[in-house]
Amino acid sequence: MRGLALAVLFLVGPGLLAAGAEVVKLTLDGTVNPATSAYILRGLRAAERAGAALVVLELDTPGGLDSAMKEIMEGILASKVPVAVWVGPAGARAASAGTFILFAADVAAMARGTSVGAAHPVAITGEAPQEDDPMAQKIVNDAAARIRSVAELRGRNADWAERAVRQSATATAPEALDLGIIDLVADSIPELLLRLDGLILRDGRVLRTQGLPVREVRMSFKDRFFSYLADPNLVYILLMLGLYGLIYEFFTPGIGLGLIVGGTSLLLALLGLQILPISLVGIGLILFGVLLMVLDVFTPTNGLLTAGGVVSLLIGSFSLFDIESPVIGLSWVTVAATVGTLTLIFLFIVSKGLLAQRHHPRPLTTMVGLAGVAKEDLAPEGWVVVKGEYWQARAEGEPIHKGDRVTVVAQEGRHLVVRRHP
Repeated sequence: MRGLALAVLFLVGPGLLAAGAEVVKLTLDGTVNPATSAYILRGLRAAERAGAALVVLELDTPGGLDSAMKEIMEGILASKVPVAVWVGPAGARAASAGTFILFAADVAAMARGTSVGAAHPVAITGEAPQEDDPMAQKIVNDAAARIRSVAELRGRNADWAERAVRQSATATAPEALDLGIIDLVADSIPELLLRLDGLILRDGRVLRTQGLPVREVRMSFKDRFFSYLADPNLVYILLMLGLYGLIYEFFTPGIGLGLIVGGTSLLLALLGLQILPISLVGIGLILFGVLLMVLDVFTPTNGLLTAGGVVSLLIGSFSLFDIESPVIGLSWVTVAATVGTLTLIFLFIVSKGLLAQRHHPRPLTTMVGLAGVAKEDLAPEGWVVVKGEYWQARAEGEPIHKGDRVTVVAQEGRHLVVRRHP
């Protein structure tokens, strides 16, 4: 009897491997980046621990980072739970990196009104490879070989997959089905599960999905937060706001606005820089450009250092991120607008502040008796504003707090001696 039981188990084993109590649904709606990659890999592991019958990945992406795409593909290929990638709903697409992910699935499906393809490296690098460029051809050949090998592994149209890379071939859902790119067309998740029930996979497993509950694993707040920070344009703006905010705080001490805005922006930018592939040369050029602009404030070069700083900023900005995909790349419009706007604001604020401080000290007889306002607590020294100008001042007599009105009683060079106004 024991031998008979083992024989029965051997015969029905492939079907039992795909059996489970639920279907796990994941969603990739947006660019392929490290945050979405981590989310999908975590979802695949959760499905394995739960013994799920199937993982359904709803896909709608214009593409993204090659490294994140590679991680997702490897996770799908290594998953012990069958993975069905469904491009939907209508209007969705699996472009560029999405094409690779679709081909890696155990089951590839699309809804009517969707598309797949355009995986040519011109959509990855942002430049049209020249036929006589060895590096460009190396990139194309590598991508073509990768997608062809995955297509052959899954029994799909490897010739079309290679054309999607070399010629940016695209296909609609019905065309993809006719060409052998996908396994079926389904307009919704329930229809997909209904049509998958009883499907025999290439490794012999039989999918049993009818009547199973669907448990959706959503992106956590942390996933969504880091996914937003995976946008180089946002990270770049935060980085520039942080640097200029701290510079503003340095030139206008005691206000605190620059420290709050600059510090917060810089911390968020550093989080984003940890997610995205960056170039240390780009960061160095940006910091050098900012340094030149600061030095120009103290050095009479008639704007020469500022011009050099802007050039260094622009070069560093365009080389900051080591990203091949324009889908998730840094826009030149963002760079031009950010550098131009922040530079003008910085020059205006700093020049006004330094112009006020560079005024020649007034004779003692003209300052004594003038009224002003303390911009911070004088304990005993701090900043005061007298006749619209910032002055370093020392309190005499009663303590002086921020916002108190003061009266100048003496002048010691460029420093004032003040008392609280009665």
